[in-house]
Amino acid sequence: MNADIIIHVESLTKKFGDFVAVDNISFDVRKGEIFGFLGANGAGKTTAIRMLSGLLQPSGGKASVMGYDVYTQSEKIKAGIGYMSQRFSLYDDLTVIENMKFYGGIYGLSKNDLNHKIQEVIGILKIDEFKNQLVKSLPLGWKQKLAFSISILHNPALVFLDEPTGGVDPVTRREFWELIMNSAHQGTTIFVTTHYMDEAEYCNTVSIMVDGRIDAMNTPQELKKQFNSQDIHSIFVNLARQSTRKEFE
Repeated sequence: MNADIIIHVESLTKKFGDFVAVDNISFDVRKGEIFGFLGANGAGKTTAIRMLSGLLQPSGGKASVMGYDVYTQSEKIKAGIGYMSQRFSLYDDLTVIENMKFYGGIYGLSKNDLNHKIQEVIGILKIDEFKNQLVKSLPLGWKQKLAFSISILHNPALVFLDEPTGGVDPVTRREFWELIMNSAHQGTTIFVTTHYMDEAEYCNTVSIMVDGRIDAMNTPQELKKQFNSQDIHSIFVNLARQSTRKEFE
């Protein structure tokens, strides 16, 4: 396999009883790229991410992440990635500093490395005045930027972001994506799901899932040429409308 490929997926499938949540998907993600994983609610995005992050056993197919097999080396995958979701990333009843120390401990950072990282994050986010406040007191946008910074405290080669900007205002979303692009520029691979189609334009590669399948995948520019569209949003809507799953409205 090409050494530049950090995720290799071949006919990956996940079934829950008779329901096929992820249906025979195949793709590669290269080191340092921003890979956009799009799809309507119920399309199978989160299930696929859970398989790739070592949290869920596939029903069929093959996949490797950072060279580790998702079937037999899930613990090594979990130890080597960063992960952030919209729903749960930080502990509201801990302060900013306490959250960073907690996750830094989980990631196995030494005391010196963790202290250095904490000061680095505080400087980048400009949150020195908030560092001793409870996370629940922070605006959502600040929480999400902090959660992303904590997810990469241990310098993972790969970070999964599952709808990280949901409910965040446009200005903060743009600031959040500046953090993402800076991390990618430094070599971190970003695997991100989003419902904001303008964010897809920031991705090197965009895939669009419909009913568990990947129905389109290419660079944003090539997708717009392929579908004769001015934007990703129109492509997404046209494909999503073909869904037969009840989750799509």
